[in-house]
Amino acid sequence: MTECNVVLAGVGGQGTLLAAEILGVAAVIDGLNVRVSEIHGMAQRGGAVTSSVRMGDDVASPTVMEGQADVLIGFEPLETLRNLKYASEKTLVIMSDERIPPTELSAKNKPYPTTREIVAKINGFTRNVKIIETERLAKEAGSLLTRNVVLVGASVAFGRLPVKKESVVQALRELVPAKHVEINAKAFSLGYDYISSTS
Repeated sequence: MTECNVVLAGVGGQGTLLAAEILGVAAVIDGLNVRVSEIHGMAQRGGAVTSSVRMGDDVASPTVMEGQADVLIGFEPLETLRNLKYASEKTLVIMSDERIPPTELSAKNKPYPTTREIVAKINGFTRNVKIIETERLAKEAGSLLTRNVVLVGASVAFGRLPVKKESVVQALRELVPAKHVEINAKAFSLGYDYISSTS
């Protein structure tokens, strides 16, 4: 296979790094070369966090170049917009509907953009956009802390990632503390099923 480039964008505390790690371990389970990196930002609560996962037969560098993302997973809508430089018309954008207004918006007394405005900006790069009801699905799974895993499930369901569903679940079980495994496995399934039921 050729390589697959994934960019994950969110804010600290959303589990962006764990999501990237789950995809990376799943790729290893499936025998792919993989590079996972935190591109920039601070993993502190509220700070911007961007990670990349590159998978394929012969992936050397961990960095995704601008315009080269196959999948952009947005954990927060404004962070998704900030990382559109990695997108092109071929990119699939999977975005959470969870809004975490950055401090500069309230400091400047600016309103948070509407979903329609955000999607319009994304459409300037790609028409392949799917918004995921992460909060509702995470609540259904049993914990709001599983919103990141809901997004992972949704991302896998599209079939654009070169990892098997079973391998991602196995990676999840390896990385998540034992007492939280079943709730996270349910969140993954809900995210996965959300795509097959709405696409």
